[in-house]
Amino acid sequence: MPTLARWYIKAALVYFVLALLAGVIVQARTVIDLPSRLAALRPVYIHLLTVGWITQLIIGVGYWMFPKFSRENPRGSERLAWATFVLLNVGLALRVISEPQVSIRAEPDLSWMLALSAVLQLVAGWLFVINTWARIKER
Repeated sequence: MPTLARWYIKAALVYFVLALLAGVIVQARTVIDLPSRLAALRPVYIHLLTVGWITQLIIGVGYWMFPKFSRENPRGSERLAWATFVLLNVGLALRVISEPQVSIRAEPDLSWMLALSAVLQLVAGWLFVINTWARIKER
């Protein structure tokens, strides 16, 4: 298994555990007396689950298992693949930090961070498609 695929899959597992923890906190606030501000973790829970867990697991397995691009570059550009990993994870981290703050305090100062997180994740998605597209071919 390529090193990058291992990084994606291990990161996905970490995000899965964090998403489950966030989900428990969001639901527990309705059962026990926790601050209602914890409801701001709901979007974080969804992003950890969908981008952190599901998307990264799919990308990691895809990077590993999709057909080879060429003998010289079996998985396309390794630099592009690592850039995808970094941008996706930095974008997700910025979202986890900024989204609850923006929703609780409605701070315009942090709105830029939320927008940047979305742009980083979008660029990461494009880079993954660009790097993977040629590997999906007919026999």
